[in-house]
Amino acid sequence: MKMKVLVTTALLALTPALAFAACGHEQQAMSCADGTVYDAATGSCKVVTG
Repeated sequence: MKMKVLVTTALLALTPALAFAACGHEQQAMSCADGTVYDAATGSCKVVTG
């Protein structure tokens, strides 16, 4: 009985950390300076022309 409680508690404690690690961090928004726009293909800010 104690072992089941310990395993369940450990799993419940680790689940949020695992979910956070698995979420798509590559989808985070990036801030660019004025006059530039984020280019997802290169992963950097590019100067807006035109």
